[in-house]
Order: sequence, then structure tokens, then C-alpha cells
Amino acid sequence: MPNLDSQIPYWDAAAATKTFTHPLHLPWLDGIDRHAAVLDYGCGYGRTLQELARHGFDNLRGVDASPGMIDRARLVHPALHFTVLDEPPRSPCPDASFDMVVLFAVLTCIPGEEAQHRLITELHRVLKPGGILYVSDYLLQNDERNRMRYDRCAAQYDNYGVFETADGAVFRHHPSSWFPHLLSAFEAVDSRKITVNSMGGHESTAIQYLVRK
Repeated sequence: MPNLDSQIPYWDAAAATKTFTHPLHLPWLDGIDRHAAVLDYGCGYGRTLQELARHGFDNLRGVDASPGMIDRARLVHPALHFTVLDEPPRSPCPDASFDMVVLFAVLTCIPGEEAQHRLITELHRVLKPGGILYVSDYLLQNDERNRMRYDRCAAQYDNYGVFETADGAVFRHHPSSWFPHLLSAFEAVDSRKITVNSMGGHESTAIQYLVRK
């Protein structure tokens, strides 16, 4: 079985075709200095990093485990800085080196709970004291299509909300109670539910969390 907590071959193959949609909530960024050091972890092809640049942030770095995604990011956004993660979730960044970390639709790509905890521990390491972690990810969906997917895969993956896609990926949707547990090492600042389009074009419910180290 492939490593479900990175699935790099899938993302390399999908790098040229996938579109990501989770939005930045700009009011949450109002109090953050535009020279703050910002890391986009799991940056994909750099969409969110480019949006941050458009809103005046000028100390930006994106990292991703998929070389294919990073190749696309460098091609589309040549002025921004992108790095391939050689040993995810570990990053090459020093301790306490960022004022903000953005984690958009990354947890959905990491089905395992232990692997998610390792990632959050890594992000806690690279954040400065008082630094902000901005998480956006998918909640469990209530429609029949998704319930059938969850039911079909629950026993195999021992986790309700994990499902397989027709093009070969394994993803996870989360109960709302999971995020406060996962982010318990941080101080909660704000949260909000949003509607986004999935990579497959389906309207989905997501949640965004803003927490502080």
C-alpha cells in the first residue's frame, strides 16, 4: 500500500490539472504586518501564496512534498520562493522562524491521525511565540454521495470520513470536534464555516481556524 500520508505520486500526476479553492478571509489578516514571515505549508501550485502577495505580504515561502506541484508553482509564480519537502512533515526551516503558517486543505490529504499530529507539531516548532496558524479544511459532508463513500471505506481505514477517489487518492473529511483536539497546543482565536468547491467541483462544507502559539 502506498504511503497514504503523503501520496506524492498522485499529486505529481495531478499537479497540472487540479484547482484549489479555499479562500483567504482577509479580516483575519488585518492585524498582521505585511513584512511578517509567512509559510504556506502544502502550498501546491502557489495559489494562496500568490494571493497573499497581492495583498501586500512580501516575506513569503511555500513548501510542498510534491515536486510536480512545486514545478508548477515556480512556473506560474516565478517571483515567489518555493521548496520541495524531502522528508515531510519535517521542513528545512529553523525553529521559531515564521510569524504565520497557512495550512489550506492539507489535512484532508493526510488520512492518518498520528501523521496529522506530527504535522501540527512541526508547524508549532517553526512558528514564533505568538505566531498565527491559519487552517482551512473539510468537514464531514451530509450528502448521500459522501456518506456512501465514508461507509464504504470506514472499515478498511478504521476511520469514518476517509474515502477513496476514482482517480486513485485517499482523502479525509473531519468531524468538527477533531480540530480543537488537533490544535490543542495553540490558543484559539477565531473560527468560521465556509462553502467551497472540491477538486471534483462539488460544493462542500469546510471550516477555517485561526489559532496562536
